[in-house]
Amino acid sequence: MSSNKTMNIAIIGAGPSGIAVGRELLHQGITNFTIFEKEPAAGGTWQIHSYPGLACDVWAHSYTFSYLPNPNWSASFVPQNEIKEYLQDCVGKLGLTSHMRYNTRITRAIFGDKHWQLEFENGEPQQFDIVINAMGNQHTAAYPNLKGMETFQGASWHSTEWNHDVDLTDKKVIVVGSAAAAVQVVPELAKVVDQLFVLQRTANWIMPRRRKIYSDRQRKLFNKFPILMKALRAGQGLLMSGIEKGVELGHKRMDMFENMGKKYIKDVIEDEALQQALTPKTRFGCKRALVSDDFYQALNKDNVTLIAAGAAEIVATGLITSDGQKLEADVIVYCTGYKLMDFDRIEVLGAAGKNLADTMAHSPEAFKGIATPQFPNYFFAIGPNGLALSVSYFITAETNAECIVRVVKELQASGKAVVDVKQQLCDEYNQWMMGEFSQFSWGEASCTSYYSTADGHHPFIYPGGFKRFKQERKDVSLQDFELS
Repeated sequence: MSSNKTMNIAIIGAGPSGIAVGRELLHQGITNFTIFEKEPAAGGTWQIHSYPGLACDVWAHSYTFSYLPNPNWSASFVPQNEIKEYLQDCVGKLGLTSHMRYNTRITRAIFGDKHWQLEFENGEPQQFDIVINAMGNQHTAAYPNLKGMETFQGASWHSTEWNHDVDLTDKKVIVVGSAAAAVQVVPELAKVVDQLFVLQRTANWIMPRRRKIYSDRQRKLFNKFPILMKALRAGQGLLMSGIEKGVELGHKRMDMFENMGKKYIKDVIEDEALQQALTPKTRFGCKRALVSDDFYQALNKDNVTLIAAGAAEIVATGLITSDGQKLEADVIVYCTGYKLMDFDRIEVLGAAGKNLADTMAHSPEAFKGIATPQFPNYFFAIGPNGLALSVSYFITAETNAECIVRVVKELQASGKAVVDVKQQLCDEYNQWMMGEFSQFSWGEASCTSYYSTADGHHPFIYPGGFKRFKQERKDVSLQDFELS
């Protein structure tokens, strides 16, 4: 391949990470790329999901691209529609509109003859030199495996697939689950339903969100003096960085967070038995820490009942809990999370037909979260262990995007056609991480959560602070790859 040939690049997904990669390509002078999105508009998870109460649990001014702050957020924490609008505005402001292909679902990606062939649900196959997977990790609903789910005579759905056609006014509703989606859904349902049962298998650490509405005057000041937003974002970033030590076993900050959580329960929950049921048995950070100003408050309502048990079986009129209670309902809502490492959304066949979903089935591994061996010229915008816990998702996306695009640019300048991360380096990197996991509450053997697989692998979070995370990506070069 000649060094002056322009590589053709495909980005799959137009959520925050896909937008970050597109922007970084333009920033580094690369224009020959297409962003494919199966939805009719950009936004990723914020375009797809629409359940009642959906909002971000990260401060709004931190939940933005560093190069495109938003002075017009309505509050310190904002709902789904504002984030969706922000991301869709970013497409135009960052010059990505002409690169977008909406309503385009990719079904298969096959590597051969130094190119990737993408196949589509509709349309002819297309060839690309580079593929960047930016599909995100909160798309595929994870339903519980319960006997009798098909027998329920009422309406049921997953929070990811909210049925807005069903009026829940004066209905009896069961919410299965009590984590991130549930703490947002439950307060909204409690306002309209006749009776609400919330099934909780394990309690979660929940902190007060302390949401503040921004006045017109504050928004005008943010617009006029961007330095105010920068200072606010810096302060929030400092607070977020505290999470790193807050999930480190043996660190006093973990005790501090746990004491804050226990105090919040006692300050809000009136019933002592309910206080006990809501107090987590796991260490802070084992499961995703949550923020809410109204979940505990909703549980105090007369029409809301917390059941400290899981679902065991679905029956025609409701369900039977794991402790034998029979609950009747008109509607069942499953707030049971996502399949986070669902590499089977698209069939990806790498070198010699190697299947990505099969490769990642038990122990998803990548080199520094961006590439895995035998999948040449295929990158993850945020792959296994490619997410830093102590910064916002946007910062992680920007950091990974800069790394990937730099490698692509170096490849194009090298005169070579293909990069494939070295197997030995990938193995050594993942072996190093294996030794780091046990330092953290989410990585110790006794912790079971969506951060870990059924066989105890921990493929989601980077085991360390953002400073090291960022330096690792700065150190990536073509020397880490086999070239051909």
